[in-house]
Amino acid sequence: MKKSFMDKLESKLMPVAQYISKNKYLISIRDGFLISMPLLVVGSIFMLISNFPIQPWIDFLRNTNIGGASIASYFSNVTDATFSIMSIFVVVGIGYNYAKQEKTNMIFGSAVALLSWFLLMPFSTSFIPEGATEAITVPSIPLEWVGSKGIFLGILCAFLSVKIYKFVEDKGWTIKMPSGVPPTVGQSFAALFPITGVIIVFFIIRLIFSFTPWGNAFEFIYKILQVPLQSVGDSLGTMLGVYLFAHILWFFGIHGTNITDSVFRPILYALSAENLRALEVGQPLPHIINTQFQDLFATFGGAGSTLSLLIAMFFFCRSKRIKELGKISIVPGIFNINEPIIFGLPIVLNPIIAIPFILTPMVNILISWITMNIGLVPICNGVIMPWTTPPIISGFLSSGWQGALLQVFLIALGVVIYYPFIKTIDKQYLKDEAEVEADGNDEDVSLDDLTF
Repeated sequence: MKKSFMDKLESKLMPVAQYISKNKYLISIRDGFLISMPLLVVGSIFMLISNFPIQPWIDFLRNTNIGGASIASYFSNVTDATFSIMSIFVVVGIGYNYAKQEKTNMIFGSAVALLSWFLLMPFSTSFIPEGATEAITVPSIPLEWVGSKGIFLGILCAFLSVKIYKFVEDKGWTIKMPSGVPPTVGQSFAALFPITGVIIVFFIIRLIFSFTPWGNAFEFIYKILQVPLQSVGDSLGTMLGVYLFAHILWFFGIHGTNITDSVFRPILYALSAENLRALEVGQPLPHIINTQFQDLFATFGGAGSTLSLLIAMFFFCRSKRIKELGKISIVPGIFNINEPIIFGLPIVLNPIIAIPFILTPMVNILISWITMNIGLVPICNGVIMPWTTPPIISGFLSSGWQGALLQVFLIALGVVIYYPFIKTIDKQYLKDEAEVEADGNDEDVSLDDLTF
């Protein structure tokens, strides 16, 4: 009965997982965001320094001036050069990777993605000068659209522009230079007509939106698509559903987090950016669910929150197999790398350990959301940290000492959840090891006997 159910579940999930993992649009989004990751991490470090949760330090940075500006404002310049223009990096990255998927020129893929996005952008900013009563409009690149608010339109522009570029190129509507011309010159001339096609299409799109109530494509996408998606993403039910799906895929040996992140992480990034902006101006943080909530409080030690499992293995199990596996897995686990335990225990296709593997992240998410919602633990501040940042440190940097304490509690609770299941496996392994010793078949080679 169990086998029949598992076979049915696998037959339903595997095609979906394979489609998502091989989908060129989702791959492009996932890899495109990776380009912005190191930039956002560095920007977050400077934001973290200027807002380190020690009030005398914050006051010192804000009240000490150098060259007529506070030290805190200099740190803010780094944030403005990273988070405040994060959509530019994302558009370039997605355009590059989608062009790679379409097997066309990747540099020009990045260029047309950025070109088309800027072509739809309103190059003006309205503001009310000090002492005035009416707003004035000045020519500019508005920071609100090159930040998190412009991400979703940027994704659409990257896909459509590269698709148009590839279409014109495949039609052969290009300028072909003689063979003696340097390759870079030939590529530049070959790109003229495809780029012209992109410009014409997006010029028409801009013209059409100028006659709509929204005035431009940015306002339309933000209000019609991005705000509703962020509202859905910023919910406990969505987070639980995403993690349930991801961990079921992990059970079948599929990297579930990679698959769900290609769809869900752009939403989380936008929510984190809004939190970071609120932190910078001293306003209440608006979103409990964000990138940091997922990375720092849903799991510890990797998918399934297996750091708790490793602690249980290390302190409560007696079989040689589990002890040796725990020794080689504990250090990577502290830095959220858990492939050794996923495939070494194994967790994959192991129905006993699958129960706590799926349950523990759900419990972590639920408790973290409740404690942040009632104000017991501060909401994550939006500072991006490397996913390898160890727990307790990451909790303190994101949510103060309360966040660090919550992580300790959740890791300990995870040990309690994993304990009866890993002890069941431990007893079976002990029995197997005792039988091997009783048989005295030391000359037989068994993978179970290997130590590291």
